Amino acid sequence: MVTLNAVQDSRTLRRLEDGENLNSFNCGDATLDEFILSKASEYKKTLIAVSYVLEENGNPIAYFSLSNDNLSAELFDSKTNFNRLRKRFVNEKRRKHFPAIKIGRFAVDLAYESSGVGRYLISLIKSSTITNQKSGCRFITVDAYNNAVGFYAKNGFVMVNDFNPERDTQPMYFDLAQLL
Repeated sequence: MVTLNAVQDSRTLRRLEDGENLNSFNCGDATLDEFILSKASEYKKTLIAVSYVLEENGNPIAYFSLSNDNLSAELFDSKTNFNRLRKRFVNEKRRKHFPAIKIGRFAVDLAYESSGVGRYLISLIKSSTITNQKSGCRFITVDAYNNAVGFYAKNGFVMVNDFNPERDTQPMYFDLAQLL
């Protein structure tokens, strides 16, 4: 069984505990660093998001946060694109919103960039969402920073709309049914 509390060699993935702040983390993005160093605990306390940290020998090397979400018609610039997505479901199950889990924050320490850690964590999120299913969840969503769109695309995520360089982030999704 896949779990989000996993041990792999000298690496441990664990949930960040209430009131816990990490002492150090540097992914090269001050906003992402600040979140895990000082804000993640407050998000958990207020039931907004749960964060997980991957550590190697006790040092944080990557983290991500998850929250509930939905993939909705309003997110799509084109009604045609949303209708294509909706056709994957039987008629009586067609909706304007589909259950999803959102990757709210995702970062890898600079020292581990391009090491496969990010790909490993995305794979773990996908498989654990299906294996440890607590409620219906068809999609994983993310608002990808423009410089991370390629990373998510390589990991099977699809752009909701055409790339818009005027936006800081691009909405993307992964259909978990691909794993069944």
